[in-house]
Amino acid sequence: MIDLYTAATPNGHKVSIALEELALPYTLKVLDLAKGEQKTPEFLAINPNGRIPAIVDRDADDFAVFESGACLVYLAEKTGRLMPSDVKGRSRVMQWLMFQMGGIGPMMGQANVFYRYFPEKIQPAIDRYQGESKRLFRVLDGHLKDHEYLAGDYSIADIANWAWVRTHRWSGVDVDDLPHLKRWLSAVRARPAVQKGIESPPSKMDLARDGDEKAKQFAEQARTMVEMGQSSQSGV
Repeated sequence: MIDLYTAATPNGHKVSIALEELALPYTLKVLDLAKGEQKTPEFLAINPNGRIPAIVDRDADDFAVFESGACLVYLAEKTGRLMPSDVKGRSRVMQWLMFQMGGIGPMMGQANVFYRYFPEKIQPAIDRYQGESKRLFRVLDGHLKDHEYLAGDYSIADIANWAWVRTHRWSGVDVDDLPHLKRWLSAVRARPAVQKGIESPPSKMDLARDGDEKAKQFAEQARTMVEMGQSSQSGV
């Protein structure tokens, strides 16, 4: 049994999707980030960085893993699925996983902060992070032109990137001119395990539309967390 400490953010959904894909039994432990539950001594004993997600493998002497990418690798290696065992195949998956961890996540996260959450609109910062997010989307689109998935077969690399890229509208970045990326987004979303994973827990971001009350409430809550330094790598 896996305990998943999480919240409804792209980083959190990476791990819930993987758990669903791998059909691993898990207990969902949703933390209220606005209340600072990720900063409690109990959770800091699991993740000293005080961020979600984190997992505890009850079948492996309560082994704790933090950082979403590390959680994905651990689960893939534990089950022997969603990542090849040969050196080159594993490397391809790791390259695209690192692409998300070092690029897609941080750039989209900062786009969210400056486009959605900061009360003061600093246009050069918005342009910078939306522009870099779009550049990274073009990299994905170019690669996906000749590949069904990012690293051969469907893998944790697809899960990690998809969990973020699917939220592109919230970051204010359009993908209508990226047909291969759109094809991949639709193909991954159609997977039953993915649909279950993004409901564990469901994201208010998915329910919110620009300008409506839900969007305003979600942005206000996220702004509070950003100001308190409690957001999940700006992944709220």
